[in-house]
Amino acid sequence: MSRNNAFMFSMGLIAGVIGGIAAGVFFAPKSGEESRKELKDTVCDLYDKHAPQIIDAKKQALESIDLVKYKLERQFRKMNNSLKSKKMAKAKELEDSENGNEHEFDY
Repeated sequence: MSRNNAFMFSMGLIAGVIGGIAAGVFFAPKSGEESRKELKDTVCDLYDKHAPQIIDAKKQALESIDLVKYKLERQFRKMNNSLKSKKMAKAKELEDSENGNEHEFDY
């Protein structure tokens, strides 16, 4: 399994577990205070059991975000440079055509 697929699987697993826990707590026939305490205890237990995986998933997510940010910035610079070079070429073309028109009428 590739690194990206493993990351997506672990994120889906974590989201599914949290969603299942929350749904179970919210639909349980208990008082609000009791439900909130149970939810808090369950989430704390889940975090304690899976802290290394959560930390690793967070690290992978941040690395992925940094990579996407780098790629977007690089693509933006390429597009910006391309636009600048096209503008410069157009300006040079206009300048050359203006200089060429001045020499036409020097007879």
